[in-house]
Amino acid sequence: MSATGAGRARPSSDRVVVVGAGIAGLAAAHRLLRRGVGVTVLEASDRVGGKLLPGEIAGARVDFGAESMLARRPEAVALAREVGLTRRLQPPATASASLWTRGALRPMPKGHVMGVPGTAAALAGVLSEEGLARVERDADLPRTEVGDDVAVGEYVADRVGREVVDRLVEPLLGGVYAGDAYRISMRSAVPQLYQAALTHDSLTEAVREIQAKAAAGRQTGPVFMGIEGGVGSLPLAVAQSVRERGGEILTGSAVTELRREPSGWRVVAGDRVLHADAVVVAVPAPAAAALLRTESPQAAAELTAIEYASMALVTLAYRRADVTLPEGSGFLVPPVDGRTIKASTFASQKWGWIADENPDLLVLRTSVGRHRETEILQRDDTDLVEVSRHDLRQATGLDATPLQTRVTRWTDGLPQYPVGHHARVARIREHVGDLPGLAVCGAQYDGVGIPACIASAYAAVDQIGGDLSAVRELTANPVQSLHGGAGE
Repeated sequence: MSATGAGRARPSSDRVVVVGAGIAGLAAAHRLLRRGVGVTVLEASDRVGGKLLPGEIAGARVDFGAESMLARRPEAVALAREVGLTRRLQPPATASASLWTRGALRPMPKGHVMGVPGTAAALAGVLSEEGLARVERDADLPRTEVGDDVAVGEYVADRVGREVVDRLVEPLLGGVYAGDAYRISMRSAVPQLYQAALTHDSLTEAVREIQAKAAAGRQTGPVFMGIEGGVGSLPLAVAQSVRERGGEILTGSAVTELRREPSGWRVVAGDRVLHADAVVVAVPAPAAAALLRTESPQAAAELTAIEYASMALVTLAYRRADVTLPEGSGFLVPPVDGRTIKASTFASQKWGWIADENPDLLVLRTSVGRHRETEILQRDDTDLVEVSRHDLRQATGLDATPLQTRVTRWTDGLPQYPVGHHARVARIREHVGDLPGLAVCGAQYDGVGIPACIASAYAAVDQIGGDLSAVRELTANPVQSLHGGAGE
């Protein structure tokens, strides 16, 4: 396969097999079909969509997985438009979230970058007086070298104090990764902060420059976007478009073998054997490792080392007449406060279409579970509902009995990005790149958000066509995944 212009590669393959029908795999299939390449998508489970899961509770359409997508990156919104969802795109009705910290719901501060302030005043009301004074010391401290990578929490605590990390950075990052800020890579998870730290002595000065550049860029429109009926309808629409374009999607088809052949690749799924010119592996790291173990044991070993966090979402539906909630989209909970839930989304207030479709109903959800926090997820559904109701009562005064509840468990749902993650991704791609006609994509590489997964898929499509420019760009500059409010 010969290389072509950046972003315009067309695989010379006649048939590509995509392993995995999450949003990354479906996006890859959609891009391939648009370029005239035949596609078969193989999905082990009985549905498409991965961590995007639409459903109903008490008759209301809701998401039981991710509920919003970053709109300041083009990939997700553009794909939604391509598959006919333009009229269903809706920004949040409210983006004002709170922090439940130090015994009260407090407005989420403005003027920060993933919880890191440009000035101490930006965190007034959230930090103690001692914490605010510690932020102001940043300008007088000697430079902190970040090297090739550093943990977000470690660097931020060194510059502006642990209270900033514990009260703000931790809940924001936890909403994205369900991880530990003191382990999460700054280079991979908050790349704009990492790049700024390379050239600034002061962290607060670096944040102010980031904010100034953003203001100068004059980005307009919402930061996040939802879809009427739920973001979980996006993969369904992409799958329908794939099929309409002649692509084949087979669910209940776990791939058990992936082998190179003289003419391409041999893919075994159940009793079916497919022969493909190229393969895109779009499954989580453990499954990808199992598939690549024979042809690329080095890539498989690196993939096996990627850890995941498990979490659960508890969705509750109430009679609207029984409930009075604070204004806003919900709240985040710093782990340092010792609560069980880590966030709550007031879904009926955040998404106008839920309220419009269900005027007599109020839907909200909580999230529980963090990386290496296994005890809470071992409880049964009834217990998770009860601990959620307890914390909601403490935070908001909500004491009504829900009409219906649902617990959705996402076991090993969120890949972790520890210090050095970027180097691991580079090694995986180097090993995979030694095998012509093979590419990988998904949340474990360049960002966990929906746009990041789609960008990863498009780069994989370019790679099997011989164009490595997008892969190199993503590996060097991961997509920052922001927190879309509360309870993501």
